[in-house]
Amino acid sequence: MSDETLKVTPLNAAHRAAGARMVGFGGYDMPVQYEGVLAEHRWTREHAGLFDVSHMGQCKITGADAIAQFERFVPGDYAILKAGKQKYSLLLNKDGGIIDDLMAGKPDHDGLFVVVNAGNKDEDFAFWSANLEGDATLQILDDRALIAIQGPEAAAVMEAHEPVLAEMGFMDCARLMVFGVDCYVSRSGYTGEDGYEISVPADQAERVWNEILKDARVKPIGLGARDSLRLEAGLPLHGHDIDPATSPVEGALTFALSKSRKERADFNGADRILKQLADGPSRVRVGLSVKEGAPAREGAEIADADGNVIGKITSGGPSPTLGRNIAMGYVPPAFADLGTDLKVIVRGKAAAAEVIAMPFVAQRYYRKPKA
Repeated sequence: MSDETLKVTPLNAAHRAAGARMVGFGGYDMPVQYEGVLAEHRWTREHAGLFDVSHMGQCKITGADAIAQFERFVPGDYAILKAGKQKYSLLLNKDGGIIDDLMAGKPDHDGLFVVVNAGNKDEDFAFWSANLEGDATLQILDDRALIAIQGPEAAAVMEAHEPVLAEMGFMDCARLMVFGVDCYVSRSGYTGEDGYEISVPADQAERVWNEILKDARVKPIGLGARDSLRLEAGLPLHGHDIDPATSPVEGALTFALSKSRKERADFNGADRILKQLADGPSRVRVGLSVKEGAPAREGAEIADADGNVIGKITSGGPSPTLGRNIAMGYVPPAFADLGTDLKVIVRGKAAAAEVIAMPFVAQRYYRKPKA
């Protein structure tokens, strides 16, 4: 896609003014790095990184039947989700494949606020427009930007702007006046770190972005470090680690299958998914430590100890935090046990690898102490 046809976020001018290196991603002109991926990765792990994720799709599904209609296509129980909470879920096709992964919550008393992936948002919105029935309406929020602040100092930074944000726990969400504007805020993100995602009116985005960056603990971070951070956190990237052919069981995302929904089996693809839960899938996503050689990138083959090809890498690269190469990929369940010795084929050469637990780097989400 040429530069002329790339869409821009409301923060495009701010990225260019800061000297960001821009690339096309998800149909948008986005910053891949400012001062370098490694430095930005480490800054986020140690302080607070600010990300423009305005290319993501934002929408609301409202009406008396909104939740019942939404649940036809996702395996999470949103009927019992409390106000002020959100959860991760999966938009499924009729075969139980993952059309997209998403966040949906109840920040106010007006249905569900949903955030979907940039590359899939048009398809997702078209899917809901075609399939929602009864009193359920899709409202696309294309007049809003989305900013994420991530890292161990993110909460202290945001508390200075709005003290109530420090009281939120992981996966809490709210509709609040922050920076003098109407915001949807959740304490979540896709880096494995504590932090927030803040939906703001598009015409206020640059002002809010610059206001947050006045804090010396915050630096702007590009998509390069966002990808290495989410890889260390063991988080799948749609279109790479999961796709419409992948089931939640194969993708190691069974935590997104609510117990009540499995019992009712009333969501898209339930038959396939329940059968895989009972009998096991033919393949499963695993984490790998690549012990030698170059990083194993997407598309590299995975072989057993005897050199027989058994799977493929879907994401991989150096881990700045661990100082070694890591990867995710798919193998048959017989090769998925922790500690299993495998090989990865990189540039025609076999390198030793081992199945290890994910996340590769411990997630540091803030969970409020139980009363």
